[in-house]
Amino acid sequence: MYQAIVFLPLLGFLLAGLITIFGARARFPGKSPTAQDALGHGSHDTHHGAAHGHDSHAAHGHDDHGHGPAEPPAAGSRIAELITTTLLMISAILSWIAFVQIGFSGQEARVPIFTWMTSGELSVAWSLRIDTLTVVMLVVVNTVSALVHLYSIGYMHEDPHRPRFFGYLSLFTFAMLMLVTSDNLVQLFFGWEGVGLASYLLIGFWYYKPEANAAAIKAFVVNRVGDFGFALGIFALFMMVGAVDFDTVFAQAPSLTTKTIGLFGWQIDAMTLICLFLFMGAMGKSAQFLLHTWLPDAMEGPTPVSALIHAATMVTAGVFMVARLSPLFELSHTAQMVVLFIGATTALFAATIGLVQNDIKRIVAYSTCSQLGYMFVAMGVGAYSVGMFHLFTHAFFKALLFLGSGSVIHAMHHEQDIRNMGGLRDRIPFTYIVMVVGTLALTGFPLTAGYFSKDAIIEAAFVSHNPVALYAFLSTAAAALLTSFYSWRLVFKTFHGTPHDMTHYRAAHESPMVMLIPLAVLALGSVLAGLPFKEIFAGHGVEGFFRGSLTFAKDNKILEEMHHVPLHVALAPTVLMAVGFVIAWIFYIRRPDIPAELARQHDVLYRFLLNKWYFDEIYDFLIVRPVKWLGWTLWKRGDGWLIDGFGPDGVSARVLDVTRNAIRLQTGYLYHYAFAMLIGVAIFATWFMFSVGVR
Repeated sequence: MYQAIVFLPLLGFLLAGLITIFGARARFPGKSPTAQDALGHGSHDTHHGAAHGHDSHAAHGHDDHGHGPAEPPAAGSRIAELITTTLLMISAILSWIAFVQIGFSGQEARVPIFTWMTSGELSVAWSLRIDTLTVVMLVVVNTVSALVHLYSIGYMHEDPHRPRFFGYLSLFTFAMLMLVTSDNLVQLFFGWEGVGLASYLLIGFWYYKPEANAAAIKAFVVNRVGDFGFALGIFALFMMVGAVDFDTVFAQAPSLTTKTIGLFGWQIDAMTLICLFLFMGAMGKSAQFLLHTWLPDAMEGPTPVSALIHAATMVTAGVFMVARLSPLFELSHTAQMVVLFIGATTALFAATIGLVQNDIKRIVAYSTCSQLGYMFVAMGVGAYSVGMFHLFTHAFFKALLFLGSGSVIHAMHHEQDIRNMGGLRDRIPFTYIVMVVGTLALTGFPLTAGYFSKDAIIEAAFVSHNPVALYAFLSTAAAALLTSFYSWRLVFKTFHGTPHDMTHYRAAHESPMVMLIPLAVLALGSVLAGLPFKEIFAGHGVEGFFRGSLTFAKDNKILEEMHHVPLHVALAPTVLMAVGFVIAWIFYIRRPDIPAELARQHDVLYRFLLNKWYFDEIYDFLIVRPVKWLGWTLWKRGDGWLIDGFGPDGVSARVLDVTRNAIRLQTGYLYHYAFAMLIGVAIFATWFMFSVGVR
């Protein structure tokens, strides 16, 4: 069963890939498609459709696919959709069965696949580690992925390259499953890089859009920064322990607390350095502060990609990794302090940016970034199960918000700017209802899923003894207020008030049933994923549920202490949530003139937030431009002037000139050679006579 859960998505990817290849061969027999063919520019009509649908996004706020097919659908599109979606549905059902068997019956398993590599002391086996932490992620990944596959059948119906899209979705799912079932650090890194590759392919799915290409490259490059640190952490662990499998690493970890690693002449605590390197990888993959800049731009990909990658799966890989390596992080209080500080900063920082964004998908993207900060706050204070609880609940309501946003975009003829919306609750009532449910869960309305998980994190931060715990508590509490404000701002400006674009408003219509069913399921999850699971994630059933898959130090009493917080602390998140709702209602329902006036009065602050704290501009000035200058200099000065100038264009060129002139002496005429010999004899005789005369 466990092999089927992991490898069914891989089978779907392979079949969809074959359909894509054979479909392309059938369309272009005996030759490769040209650039014009690939872009669907065979006629004026198809060119207009592609340009209007795809290339006008930046200028007009349109979504990522056109109003009509740019070309006929690829052969086998329907078959690819059905195969990949069916296989994911089966994998999701099996994941829930495994969740019950492992989590509640304790039937943990190690499933060996094969020996991957052996080189000296390094031995890496490919096997599946199936424990409670794994099955929680299996449920999240496969459930959301299956619903995204189903949703995409309706959302992507106009795209002519659906087999390739569904193949990429299944490839991403397989890579994520390899990551969460890994039994060693090398296999974990394989899945880690696999989801990075798949996200690059999905973000840049419409490769003829410059914005999509730029976003895909940005995501890939920024993640390479974090992955470099992750790789250094793996190398350091292997150097200190001599193994990469989790059982050996965890058993040897306590012995590293007294050891140091030399770095640039400094002796640094081994466990702290290793954990910080590993967390650097998590910062990149989970879009944490300083390495967050790729996530909002990744919204250039199709909306289902946003729901799959940026809501429930890839961005949570960093959280899962820290939880999996909890036996290491529990041994380094310094590393935990860094995790807590970065998580709290991200939660507040991303929430401030979300206040003023106007693209419906980017608002949800910054919300994702902020909520990931909450999860790392839980990891930093040692409440690993609580962090996984928020990961579990967040997957449902954030995927719901992304897919709900896609339904809005679909209804509004691919419009994404909420300033051009309004009054849509009468045109798309079902989408309105599920978006309200998702918003309630995100903001932590009582009895919704987010209420139980997010409030638990804030309470854990309050009782933590970490030196930056107070900062984390204040940041997460403030972020709760801001989250409520910008979430209801999105709802009010999109669904309430007066329509701003009457043409699109009149044409707005509810999405097809194949898109509404996933929304309904996710809406149920946004409510039911909280209370029924509270005890096993954040209550007294944690130890019996997670058993050895999570490690808590003997002095880590966080799960017990968080249940004894003062009443005002327990009520604070709910009160702040209500305050945020009231402010948003005043600003966008009762007095819609206030936001514009505030923006005018505080123009500097408004532009600071609107431009995302100017991180892109700062990185461009400090990193991108110097690197481009260095590259240009090495190219033009180093390669062109120095190497070519003194090489092929310098010394080598002079040698060629000399030989080119020398060959002129070789005329092929006998009398020329005889004359040259006579000249030589005369010169020799003259030299001989003068040399004898000198003696």
